[in-house]
Amino acid sequence: MSKKNVEELLIAGGADENIRCKYNVLKSKEEFVALAHTEGYVFSIQDLDDVLRESGDAFESFGNPPRRVIWWH
Repeated sequence: MSKKNVEELLIAGGADENIRCKYNVLKSKEEFVALAHTEGYVFSIQDLDDVLRESGDAFESFGNPPRRVIWWH
């Protein structure tokens, strides 16, 4: 499990709206991490929390449709 994989997913999501949309609708970190695993991004919830904390981002979503401001552009 790796923070590097979290970073790679956040960068990919920043570049691709389809990735962002797919992950933004997920309600929990568990669902987020599970979907990431199926797509080859293997990391733990702790890895995700660490990267978000270090970058000053929060997992919470807002709006309709739901959005997160975690994606790196």
